[in-house]
Amino acid sequence: MTTPTDLIGDIHGHAGRLKALLRKLGYERKAGAYRHPDRKVIFVGDYIDRGPDSPEVVDIVRAMVDAGSAVALCGNHEFNAICYNTPKEGGGYLRPHTAKNTHQHAATLEQYRDKPGDYDSAIAWFRTLPLFLETEDLRAVHACWDEAVIRKLHKALGGAVLPESLLPEAAEKGTDLYHWVEVTCKGREADLPEGYNFHDKDGHERREIRIKWWQNPEGQSFQDMSVIPGLGLDHLPFRDIEATHYPTGSRPVFFGHYWLKGTPELLTPNACCLDYSVAKGGVLTAYRFDGELELNEGKLVWV
Repeated sequence: MTTPTDLIGDIHGHAGRLKALLRKLGYERKAGAYRHPDRKVIFVGDYIDRGPDSPEVVDIVRAMVDAGSAVALCGNHEFNAICYNTPKEGGGYLRPHTAKNTHQHAATLEQYRDKPGDYDSAIAWFRTLPLFLETEDLRAVHACWDEAVIRKLHKALGGAVLPESLLPEAAEKGTDLYHWVEVTCKGREADLPEGYNFHDKDGHERREIRIKWWQNPEGQSFQDMSVIPGLGLDHLPFRDIEATHYPTGSRPVFFGHYWLKGTPELLTPNACCLDYSVAKGGVLTAYRFDGELELNEGKLVWV
């Protein structure tokens, strides 16, 4: 991956924005896929759900991967879709068809309603997507690059793709593999002190926070470490014996997942989140990477 690379954040079914961003980055559709004469794309996951045209997003991304003009990682929405469609031994599915789980996947199910073959093909393709990517110049993951977790995951999987034989274990809460996949695809969490909770963007009660794993936790409060602002946790000193942070000086890491708001910006000189809430009125964001050790905020592009 020494080719100059454009990394693109969570798309969530917004095909129109994806096409506009690719054009802005200089990609043109040729022979059925978007291509650039000098560059390639790394997509960091979450192609489906919420937005108006998940099938077209999948088609665009998949065609680029097949043409060799992109690499696509697995996001938590793709992992959830795989489990939602994988039967569980003894009945049901690895991701139960509860009202909550079905609601999260409802837009995609509706958009594929009249083309079940395409839906099955998309799920089969999701199964082939790596959970993380590491090159000499950069790292990319959907939600969290925890070095120890990535190494354990790589050893358990024999690579970066989750084999179908390990899906039941990966979906079984309490197993090591479940924890490693959760951290990598959904982020690291820290339990709040007894008596504290909040409601997330979908109205679900939470007693833990997703933490800023790219930030040093020393001397921070729970609010400082929470990816969600305004929870009123400034007075609570942060405590989590497992918390680590992405080291200064490590190769740049790119990820999505966190529904950030406002104008895209770098989190640290070597950590870049590319999810700026396109499915919630925000923007679809990319970073134009050319091998630099210290990232440059001026290389963020969005539509």
